[in-house]
Amino acid sequence: MPFDALPTPLRDALSARGYADPTPVQAAVLAEGTAGRDLLVSARTGSGKTVAYGLAMAGDLLGEGSRLPPAGSPLALIVAPTRELALQVKAELTWLYGPAGGRVASCVGGMDPVAERRALAAGAQIAVGTPGRVRDHIERGNLKTANIRAVVLDEADEMLDLGFREELEAILGALPEGRRTLLFSATVPRGIAQMAKQFQRDALRIEATSGSEPHGDIAYRAALVAPGDVERAVVNALRLEEAPISMVFCATRAAVARLHGNLSERGFHAVALSGELSQTERTRALQSLRDRHARICVATDVAARGIDLPELDLVIHAELPRDPETLLHRSGRTGRAGRKGVSLLIVPPSRRRVAERLLSAARVEAAWGPAPAAEAVRAKDAERIAARATEILGEEAAEEDLAIARTITGLSGDAAGWSRTEGGAAPSGVDPLTLAAALVKLLRAPLPAPEELSPMAAERGRRNAGFDVPGPRDAGGPPPPSDGVWFRVGVGRDGQADPRWMLPFLCKRGDVSRAEIGRIRILGRESQVEIAPYAAAHFAANVRRPGGEDAHIAVEPMQPLPRPMKRKR
Repeated sequence: MPFDALPTPLRDALSARGYADPTPVQAAVLAEGTAGRDLLVSARTGSGKTVAYGLAMAGDLLGEGSRLPPAGSPLALIVAPTRELALQVKAELTWLYGPAGGRVASCVGGMDPVAERRALAAGAQIAVGTPGRVRDHIERGNLKTANIRAVVLDEADEMLDLGFREELEAILGALPEGRRTLLFSATVPRGIAQMAKQFQRDALRIEATSGSEPHGDIAYRAALVAPGDVERAVVNALRLEEAPISMVFCATRAAVARLHGNLSERGFHAVALSGELSQTERTRALQSLRDRHARICVATDVAARGIDLPELDLVIHAELPRDPETLLHRSGRTGRAGRKGVSLLIVPPSRRRVAERLLSAARVEAAWGPAPAAEAVRAKDAERIAARATEILGEEAAEEDLAIARTITGLSGDAAGWSRTEGGAAPSGVDPLTLAAALVKLLRAPLPAPEELSPMAAERGRRNAGFDVPGPRDAGGPPPPSDGVWFRVGVGRDGQADPRWMLPFLCKRGDVSRAEIGRIRILGRESQVEIAPYAAAHFAANVRRPGGEDAHIAVEPMQPLPRPMKRKR
């Protein structure tokens, strides 16, 4: 096995951490022919890549010995895109190289630069930092680069996305020419390929990710919901899954603040992460998640980069990511270190095609279905509460608890045998069923209430009236009997209407998806369209508020609309 060839201190450190076998990326960087070579490695987050490059540079740092030389100017430099990731890397390399006498110093934006300068002056074999702060310490002479034997760019694609190209080029240009350069990146876009060509020598390309399955431990799901139900769907998904830690992604700081506030008002223990927070606030928020004082993190993409939270089993995309890479990076917060995770996209009808293109470009297959309905959440609550109540009743009761029980019930004795106390009568109505109901009420009280979704969202998973694919386009005659609701559109063949134009027009005007549209009939002066009954009221409300260049086209129902379901608020 690859670990067998490592120096004894590293093997001991891995064994103490429970590493029995290498992950694919760790095995790849330790394979025959990789020693001493520059590496360009594709590896997803959560694949064990920090330990991988820590092991890959062992030969450069230890040579033939089993201990590092005395701490002086750094022998290795690791550059990461965010403060959180840099500090996590420092922690990982500290336990990995600690038995070999390793000392790791950090150079991280937002931290005290004077303390960092003192740590570098005191000596460290490994330095870890963010691009801007590393460059600053190099230019000020605090970080000596003459002895550096290996440099690692961790999540290089993210650093380019964040605009750190100039800093990275300045850092690499200040390092000795003979050093090894290891680039680790989830993807290898053109910018990374160019950087590899410029700063690496005959780099060995390693792909430690599957092209057809970016992350086998993540189950992708997509829920189609009415536009006004996005936040309600997020609430129900959080309640149904009850993950130890969940992360909800929004596109902007304002959206993060709004959703975080609304979740907190509903009784969720949530924290927010966005670019406007100070480093102290960010650290406090992350620590509250690790300590389980909070269970939900609402974040923007930039704020969540590089975060590694144990037991993060659910990622929710309250707003769709801007590109496939961001989708994979967001989702990669879960399904780490062998744990299974769920990545759920909340998709309004008008964004379904965007979501489908994102998933296709990311080479990810998602299971489409309804957002969790309130009934499903309540049913799951019943299972959990029953299990918890059974667990509590099976525990041995303390004497002070038994004393209170005697007062309530008017009974004497213990769990082995009970009898009515002399002259004591149980309070009216206090019987085993009433007591059990009181226990259930106490267990249910802290749980945020599930949300009622509109018929459009709630009915989709329960009804299949043939609306997933638009039906046949007829040429004339009266509408045939159908479960759908028919609408009249004020343009027909005389106005050069055709189904290819009509379908996107109806989706945009009525704020529905292709799945809600049945048959389309193009007549002479008008057209007729069939809308799924559960979407008819929503469609009718939106077509009455026309806008844009087609505002003059009237759309009106040809028959009474189904009575909409009441929505609880």
